[in-house]
Amino acid sequence: MKRFWIIIILCAALIQGQALSQALNIVEKNGGNDEINLSEIDSVTYSLAGSASERLLSIDKMIIFLQSGTETYQLSAIDSLYFNSAGTVFYISGSGGLAEFNISDIDSITFGESIVNDSAVVITYNGNSASVVNPYEGQGVSVSVDGADVIVTSTSDIENINYILNGTTPDGMFKIYSDIKLVLGLNGVNITNNDGPAINIQTGKKITVQLAAGTNNVLSDGVTYAAPPNQEDQDAAFFSEGQLIFYGSGSLEINGTGEDEHGLRSDDYIEIHEGNITINSAVKDGVHTNDGFFMYGGSIDVTSSGDGIDGGEEMVEIEGGNITVLNTDDDNDAIKSDAGISISGGVINLTVEGDQSKGLNTDMDIIISGGTLNINTSGGVVLEASGSGYDPSYCTAIKTDAGVTIESADVTIVTTGAAGRGISCDGNFNMYSGTLEITSSGDGARYTDPTGEFDAYHGPCIKADGNINIRDCEITLNHSGDGGKGISCDNDVNIFTSVTDPVLNVTTTGNRITIVSGWPGHEGEYEEAKAITVDSTITIESGAINISSADDGIKTKKELTINGGVINITNSVEGLEGPNLYINGGEVNVVSSDDAVNSTYGIGGEQYDGSHFTMNDGYLYISASGGDALDSNGDIFINGGVIVAHGPQSSPEVGLDVNGVCLVSGGFVIISGTNSFMTEGPSSSSTQRSVLLRTNQVISAGTLFHIEDSAGNDFVTFRPVRRAYSMIFSSSDLSGGTSYKVYTGGNSTGTEKNGLYTGGTYSGGSLRTTFTINGMAPTVWF
Repeated sequence: MKRFWIIIILCAALIQGQALSQALNIVEKNGGNDEINLSEIDSVTYSLAGSASERLLSIDKMIIFLQSGTETYQLSAIDSLYFNSAGTVFYISGSGGLAEFNISDIDSITFGESIVNDSAVVITYNGNSASVVNPYEGQGVSVSVDGADVIVTSTSDIENINYILNGTTPDGMFKIYSDIKLVLGLNGVNITNNDGPAINIQTGKKITVQLAAGTNNVLSDGVTYAAPPNQEDQDAAFFSEGQLIFYGSGSLEINGTGEDEHGLRSDDYIEIHEGNITINSAVKDGVHTNDGFFMYGGSIDVTSSGDGIDGGEEMVEIEGGNITVLNTDDDNDAIKSDAGISISGGVINLTVEGDQSKGLNTDMDIIISGGTLNINTSGGVVLEASGSGYDPSYCTAIKTDAGVTIESADVTIVTTGAAGRGISCDGNFNMYSGTLEITSSGDGARYTDPTGEFDAYHGPCIKADGNINIRDCEITLNHSGDGGKGISCDNDVNIFTSVTDPVLNVTTTGNRITIVSGWPGHEGEYEEAKAITVDSTITIESGAINISSADDGIKTKKELTINGGVINITNSVEGLEGPNLYINGGEVNVVSSDDAVNSTYGIGGEQYDGSHFTMNDGYLYISASGGDALDSNGDIFINGGVIVAHGPQSSPEVGLDVNGVCLVSGGFVIISGTNSFMTEGPSSSSTQRSVLLRTNQVISAGTLFHIEDSAGNDFVTFRPVRRAYSMIFSSSDLSGGTSYKVYTGGNSTGTEKNGLYTGGTYSGGSLRTTFTINGMAPTVWF
């Protein structure tokens, strides 16, 4: 089977953009292997069903679109194309040597057309005049010249006539009327039109724009446009009614100065395959289309006062190339589309400076499945009058009214403006692979909302009204602004693994925002800088989660379930907080200044609120310096796993605080605490034995606490990080009627983890008491 014939047939159909009625006519050699010698191919032609003419294609290059970018080869420099015996590797042999590509790395192969000078209409500008060579003068193509204003009127049915522009004029233009597609070659042309577009294409058909190799082409419009005939559109320095398809390795500069005009515009769509396009200025959008913007290669650099690139009512699709956009004014977007944005390759750099402006903005989904995306925003929030107050509108790097999905891409976002947001979506946020780094520093502040109440605006790194799904990726979020959040979600958050464990790093350092000040007996209302805050449920199946928070580490209004993974909360006010907390596996390490683990509905006080904490398996280390280590305004159920808890050093806070019952049916528990009137241990209705040991003599921080039986078998050796007056211990090894000894001080040769020693030998301590367990949860004083 000649695989390359298949590639040529498919790519020829793709390049011409025609329906299946287009036929590719080739003569195939009989016999042979999978190698094709280009020297043996006489011609490649195409025909259009129902068209008025047929002509030779001027194809002279092959473009290979890879996951990592594009490779272009001149056909004249290629000797042969062939495959390995397995059909998995594609080889190109020619004057540049041998190149090989894995078939799995190739997205597509297309072919480019060149300008055919000997059959082209050539316009040469020379100051205030222009000369024309027109080989189609008797075939329906007429050219009128007035100074350096050139107008082409074509009634010819010949498709893809080449129009080549070169030379320089300080006061001229090129305009064409045609009912059929054409090729526009820019061959070192510099046109300034003082009262309108430099290029004005009045055809709704496809226009292939060739930027000749080694040339720089410059187009500039005037500040004020003269009225057009017949109310024609002429809304840009480079304007076209039809599709604009860019090829060629040359350069194009556009200077848009029209007071209400764009830089580059198509009333259809724009495709960029090659070339280097720079839009130095535009009063409105740098690039504006009605029916989509598509980038496959080349580069485009846009500076504009309006949107950078606006795809109109169709999608923006970026598969390769380099895009740079500088957006300077308020309430504009770097890349915008009504119908969605898809990025699968290329390098994109966006700088957004305007208040309430956006980097990527669309009403539909944003899908980033490859490439590198860097967005820097410095614009701030705008308070728009609404009702009895205001409605904040934020400067956001990525904003959509639908969902965002990132996969196999590298995304970096930096926001510095007031309450600047990283990613904000009304639907789901999905991160399935690749890397995402968001650094935010803009402060939030108090404002009056539309109902007339005080509220606070702030800028989360990630904000989703739908679900957040994280797997097989690495996310790093840093927010130093007042009230800033790492992740804020109105629905569910799911963290899990498909192939690779995800890594989530979240740091917040900002101050809280005072909404209503507190007073004695009233806590006040504040907007705190939390790491992860979720209105619904959080489920963590796996991964590495590292949190350092100025306020809460992980907070949910409904439920947190941890089934696996490693969670390290190295700094927090409250580590884990929510009404229903479940740990079924994994490893959780929490350091807090208030409650380390707090199951609550947020009612406050000591009344029972129906919340609960359940430990079924896994490992939990908690250390609370100024609050309760393990706190529930409802119940606590410990059914398995290991809990190592360092409580506070001062009353009235304790190591274990529960408003309902604390039932222990399994697992291993050691909790240090204070000598408070609120000190308590597990409930007597537990099915696994526990003991609460209390003393009026302080156990100094770093002093070992040890329990062994009368035979010298170790049950627990523990080193609290703060002074303690109480210890709660539970283990399946405890039994009724057995005598146990309590020691403090001494040394252990065991292995320490978070203050708990395993293995080794304990020695040198002071015997404090001997006790026998009677009942399921006795209290022993020593």
